[in-house]
Amino acid sequence: MIAPPDCAGAAAPDAAAAKAAIRDRARALGFDQVGIAAAEPPAGAGTGLGDFLAAGHHGDMDWMARRVDERRAPRGLWPEARSVIALAMNYGPATDPLALLGERARGTVAAYARGRDYHLVMKGRLKALARWIAGQYGGPAKVFVDTAPVMEKPLAQAAGIGWQGKHTNLVSRQFGSWLFLGEIYTTLDLPPDDPEVDHCGSCRDCLDVCPTQAFPEPGKIDARRCISYLTIEHKGQIADEFRVAMGNRIYGCDDCLAVCPWNKYAARAREAAFLPRIELTAPKLADLAMLDDEAFRQVFSTSAIKRIGRARFVRNVLIAIGNSGTPALAPKAEALLADPAPLVRGMAVWALSRLLDGAAFATLKQRYRPRESDAEVAAEWDRATGDGAAPEAEVCAAGATSRTGNG
Repeated sequence: MIAPPDCAGAAAPDAAAAKAAIRDRARALGFDQVGIAAAEPPAGAGTGLGDFLAAGHHGDMDWMARRVDERRAPRGLWPEARSVIALAMNYGPATDPLALLGERARGTVAAYARGRDYHLVMKGRLKALARWIAGQYGGPAKVFVDTAPVMEKPLAQAAGIGWQGKHTNLVSRQFGSWLFLGEIYTTLDLPPDDPEVDHCGSCRDCLDVCPTQAFPEPGKIDARRCISYLTIEHKGQIADEFRVAMGNRIYGCDDCLAVCPWNKYAARAREAAFLPRIELTAPKLADLAMLDDEAFRQVFSTSAIKRIGRARFVRNVLIAIGNSGTPALAPKAEALLADPAPLVRGMAVWALSRLLDGAAFATLKQRYRPRESDAEVAAEWDRATGDGAAPEAEVCAAGATSRTGNG
């Protein structure tokens, strides 16, 4: 919590003037949008959260089912809060984030993760703004960037920054789908902005483009089917039914964001930290597959990718290798059949089952299957051969699951 030096009271002498000054200061610190909402439960958000959890659509994200009352309402998390200052930074890509889906030997990383970790960038800016507010007007504050039970998107809509589209993500009339969100809870009573209304109309491009049909209906998502969830949050082996649909998406998925018509108003990110790193612009699968723990930590030291760890990341890379239809990548997968991580070994088996002919795969199975101690990896070997013959190599372009309905 950030407190004023003298722990002064929370009443600003002129709330409207304070709000205007806070907005100006936020923009000077690099925030692209600023809005104010009362520290009240966002309309309808609590019910939607309950339905989401009751259906089990959160999958492995057990943290979402904890501290539910705190998540539903700002004052559930901090009873002293009176206003929420919602802030956004634009990370709009300069090029089509789906352009690499047809590049079978390269991986596609979600646009938000191609630059510096936004948590690192925004947290410092939020703290600077909160300290300035405390020094100017008194009253303690708390800052959040996707690290606490906060309903960021409903609060951003309540503060007028954007609205939750049919894909459940925030859409802005000014910046399209490309906004990072953060919040400051404050004890100041600030005049709230008008909430944004829905501008999706009859459009359903985001729903129709989803490679795994993760939207059971408009405005609802089953995270268990979402490629972003599968490649980032899911800790185990990815179910076979989703692997081909993943194509070469190795971290996240931008399909539903990228096809939104509101992106025609979007602008390229002006924050240098969000510009893509060269090694993540069009990374070669062959290079990524060879990362050991030390190299992974070094390459992704300031990236959002770092938090999923090397095993999950290489798991994703191996699925992309299996989808590449490029037998020349088979040696990279074979080199990982004895990897210490079962996640990696299992997907190495799957990739090879799609790249090698039956005889070559059977030879590898005879060598590695008897020594396999992990039940799930052993099952991958057995499932791949079925009646004893490995499937013929398939040509499955990563681009086969690319966008539709994008004009």
